[in-house]
Amino acid sequence: MNPIVKKTAIASTVIVLAAAGFVYWSLHSNTSDLPWDATTGKNPQLVEPAPQWIPSIKLAKPVGWVAGEAPKAAAGLTVSRFAEGLDHPRTLLTLPNGDILVSETNAPAGNKPSGITGMVMGWMMGRVGAGVPSPDRIVLLRDADGDGKAELRTVLRTADMHSPSGLAYQNGRLYIANHDKVLEFAFTPGQTKLEGKPLRTMIDLPPAGNHWMRNLLLSQDGKHLYVAVGSSSNIADNGLDAETGRAMIWEVDVATARRRQYAVGMRNPNGLGWNPSTGEMWATVQERDMLGPDLVPDYLTNVPVGAQYGWPWVYWKNNFDERVQLPMDSSMVEYTRKPEYALGAHASALGLTFANGGNRLGQGFENGAFIARHGSWNRRPAAGYDVVFVPFDANGNPRDVKPQRVLTGFLKDNGDTHGRPTWVGWDKGGALLVSDDTAGIIWRVIAPGAQPSQPVKAVVTEHMKPLEDIKDPTSPEAMMGAFKKQDDRIIN
Repeated sequence: MNPIVKKTAIASTVIVLAAAGFVYWSLHSNTSDLPWDATTGKNPQLVEPAPQWIPSIKLAKPVGWVAGEAPKAAAGLTVSRFAEGLDHPRTLLTLPNGDILVSETNAPAGNKPSGITGMVMGWMMGRVGAGVPSPDRIVLLRDADGDGKAELRTVLRTADMHSPSGLAYQNGRLYIANHDKVLEFAFTPGQTKLEGKPLRTMIDLPPAGNHWMRNLLLSQDGKHLYVAVGSSSNIADNGLDAETGRAMIWEVDVATARRRQYAVGMRNPNGLGWNPSTGEMWATVQERDMLGPDLVPDYLTNVPVGAQYGWPWVYWKNNFDERVQLPMDSSMVEYTRKPEYALGAHASALGLTFANGGNRLGQGFENGAFIARHGSWNRRPAAGYDVVFVPFDANGNPRDVKPQRVLTGFLKDNGDTHGRPTWVGWDKGGALLVSDDTAGIIWRVIAPGAQPSQPVKAVVTEHMKPLEDIKDPTSPEAMMGAFKKQDDRIIN
């Protein structure tokens, strides 16, 4: 045999064996023996870190739902299909007239590393239903007769859509976040087509990365737009320069498009919402991987201006990730915030919506947050694959209880999954809507016969009063000073 051919054959064999060993080790290592809810709640169990060079993998193959099948709703609730036959539906937005906008979307092309890592990642994403090309469109659903099923489905827009996710509307303006920018459109609820060019680009964003979704929230007065941007890697693996503009929430002035960093140190912030009791911003955040099956819990937390949550150096306020050997501002540690509520390690917390009067889920669901947990790919046994409810008290804080499961049954006993809950919202009749991206279904959850809930009572405490304007919102020192003033008024 030609020596060059022989060497090439040997090298190819080594690569194949290495890849096979990688996959075998990943699929058969690091199983947790903790209950599913041990790493949830206000005081989650934080085990000793077990750093991994290779992530453990537990892939749930999506198999869909046949006719007549549905998730299992909590006692007193029923679940039905609001819409089906969609193509990877993710985020939801309810318009003032009751129409529902849905982003049919997935990661942009070329969003994987090169070489063996990219090959294995592509295989994994394909197995869990995330490897399909992005449909790149916004769809409008309308339930005109109020029977709980959308009889109208139409494509609102495809032009200029590139892995769209975040959606927000107010005062005749519709905002859509692609993976690399946020666009503003003129729009009137009732329209079934969004035509013409964007009015402007509100903000250019760092493109793609491991976490490509870019989610939006408008301030209640419509003056500011908030944009959640995840990190490009697990723990700034490619250096801090590669994370510029990421792992944070941006604030954009709607009138001027001027922007500032609103909160930082959040590995992958996703769902955003306003707490109806306090008016505070809250967010779901996906934490880091490869510290073992029980670290680090994803979380739900309030997000005051200037907040720092520690990524990539610190997690859960005062736990250092020894893998991170990057320069760190020592002042950051003092003001790193502890998240308010843990949602479970590797559960993949995504969509968030608050109960705020008018919902028809019945007693026990009047005050709190509903969260879609998309489901793990790197934990045994699997975590998430459900929708949970976190009850809040009259002061606008999560109660010291474990999350309550609202919708389960996505994960089958054999390890496959029917689908993956992704986003949550409300329809015009007060029912909870849940997008199931791999199954292409929007589920509708309601308590039959329940009357609309009363509005959540607003409370105002000293720490929620507005801070003085920040003179230089681009200055880390100014932002940290603002947060210190905020922190001085909060008892953690």
